[in-house]
Amino acid sequence: MNRLANETSPYLLQHADNPVDWWPWSDEAFEEARRRGVPVLLSVGYSSCHWCHVLATESFEDESTAAFMNDHFVNIKVDREERPDVDAVYMEAVQAATGQGGWPMTVFLTPDAEPFYFGTYFPPEPRHGMPSFPQVLEGVQRAWGERRDEVTEVAGKIVQDLAGREIPYGASEAPGEEELAGALLGLTREYDPQRGGFGGAPKFPPSMVTEFLLRHHARTGSEGALQMARDTCERMARGGIYDQLGGGFARYSVDRDWIVPHFEKMLYDNALLCRVYAHLWRATGSELARRVALETADFLVRELRTAEGGFASALDADSDDGTGKHVEGAYYVWTPRQLVEVLGPEDAERAAQYFGVTDEGTFEHGQSVLQLPQDEGVFDAERIGSIRRRLLAARAERPAPGRDDKIVAAWNGLAIAALAETGAYFDRPDLVEAAVGAADLLVRLHLDDRGHLSRTSRDGRAGANAGVLEDYADVAEGFLALASVTGEGVWLEFAGLLLDQVLTRFTDPETGALYDTAADAERLIRRPQDPTDNATPSGWTAAANALLSYAAHTGAEAHRTAAERALGVVKALGPRVPRFIGWGLAAAEALLDGPREVAVVGPDLGDEKTKDLHRTALLGTAPGAVVAAGTEGTDEFPLLADRPLVDGDPTAYVCRNFTCDAPTTDPERLRTALS
Repeated sequence: MNRLANETSPYLLQHADNPVDWWPWSDEAFEEARRRGVPVLLSVGYSSCHWCHVLATESFEDESTAAFMNDHFVNIKVDREERPDVDAVYMEAVQAATGQGGWPMTVFLTPDAEPFYFGTYFPPEPRHGMPSFPQVLEGVQRAWGERRDEVTEVAGKIVQDLAGREIPYGASEAPGEEELAGALLGLTREYDPQRGGFGGAPKFPPSMVTEFLLRHHARTGSEGALQMARDTCERMARGGIYDQLGGGFARYSVDRDWIVPHFEKMLYDNALLCRVYAHLWRATGSELARRVALETADFLVRELRTAEGGFASALDADSDDGTGKHVEGAYYVWTPRQLVEVLGPEDAERAAQYFGVTDEGTFEHGQSVLQLPQDEGVFDAERIGSIRRRLLAARAERPAPGRDDKIVAAWNGLAIAALAETGAYFDRPDLVEAAVGAADLLVRLHLDDRGHLSRTSRDGRAGANAGVLEDYADVAEGFLALASVTGEGVWLEFAGLLLDQVLTRFTDPETGALYDTAADAERLIRRPQDPTDNATPSGWTAAANALLSYAAHTGAEAHRTAAERALGVVKALGPRVPRFIGWGLAAAEALLDGPREVAVVGPDLGDEKTKDLHRTALLGTAPGAVVAAGTEGTDEFPLLADRPLVDGDPTAYVCRNFTCDAPTTDPERLRTALS
């Protein structure tokens, strides 16, 4: 019996009709394994994962393979985006055992959830030195039947080893100038000066590292930091990893030149990159950065916003190529002939030159991913705009990629921050309204009366899985950004509610270290804890940044102390592995700068002079500066207490480290104070 039909995860629902007797992750599944005396097959993936779909088609939809799985295993299917804690614990085991990891993840467990055999994708027949999936199943079943005591002993040793892999936390002392300079030096060594970005293929957008580089430049004036940030952003925006027609970024580039993407589009990538490009524009005035920030924001709202007001998790890499076959990238790639069919010969030639479409193709089967070659020359902007619109309209007629429409709290928090700030910077109130709509949904549906968050929801129904540290931290980050942009203090209060949970349920009171799951969460074979950034900021460093901002808003000493203690891990890891702790480095930049506290008071937030001062404050580049705006005498924000108007005019106050500048009514003086 397949038990996935009532799940909220689109990924699990994709497997609800498999002949495999799938269980969701549950105590009942392990009880069934104990009752039957069989091992557990744990399969972990996510809906936009290309190879997850391939494994499902080849093996989980195959009747004979499914029958063997049902006869000899209890089969559990997990959406890693719903249960990042389960994913993290067993991925750590996979990586420790094999030296690599990825999805789909396949792990065989004892009925006590202890892992003993690991892998990722297995083909239906032996291939490229890999055993077939049936061979793996038969081998594991035989080992369990003939050498169970040995298997159980191995599993116990693996769990002991995982329990001993504690993070070398070091002193709970925040990094200083020396560590941040060392991190910058480490990034410089790994930087690709020809192509932008860091390291080789595959190449991932370095969102968190870029935020650190921009903050470091703002604080120190380092031109090298700014150049790495600016050049990387420009190369990505000109590459195939960026959707040149519809806006938004793919997950990563398979090559070093940003040309061919892995085509799925994730909410978290686009939220982080939207904010990075907005911050790059704020620092440099780059027109390219402005365009990409706005196009990415529009993509988020147009293609990922759900009927409930939240933002869906992802768009698939695969779609129907027009023949009924699902092919990676089919929605996005073009041939010269297809350009002619849409544009006619003359404009097709111009489009091919502008977007780098060739007869040989830059992808597969003579197809090209649209990009902007570096030597693009001079083109008629109006004509290119017309070509873009016609190609986008033609593409809209193609079968669209599937959408994973579950709402993940953490990623919606990132989107709220990005849309609120982008809307404020570029006078786009519709983007701010979209951010407010998503925040309202999180409060209404994900947040209970204890201040606990649900990790996911779908179709207006909250999922059963508890929020993890990144949910509390990233949603708090979004609410803090929204408070600064809207002048509505309720968002600061909600952020405080979530961050109080971080202090009481996720923080080690002895060391200040943070855990990814709450103290009262479901017990796994190990309590997951990882301070390093991956595709998103780690919960640890996201919490440090949000705690620091909240403390700057409120003067809450407990939150400031917790942020400083949490940043001790950045002191240890920043100079050694700066690419993987960028958000923590960015938070450390804010700490070294203060962060600065800006209060803007006026007779009315709709007053033009007040709006001008408020926007100037938001556009300040001082790392991590917090902004509170409101009317004289309001109690919306602690920073506005005892802040009178000067000569009846809207007034700004800038403070840091318990010292305040003279109040000013002049936007230019405020801009100078925040640069």
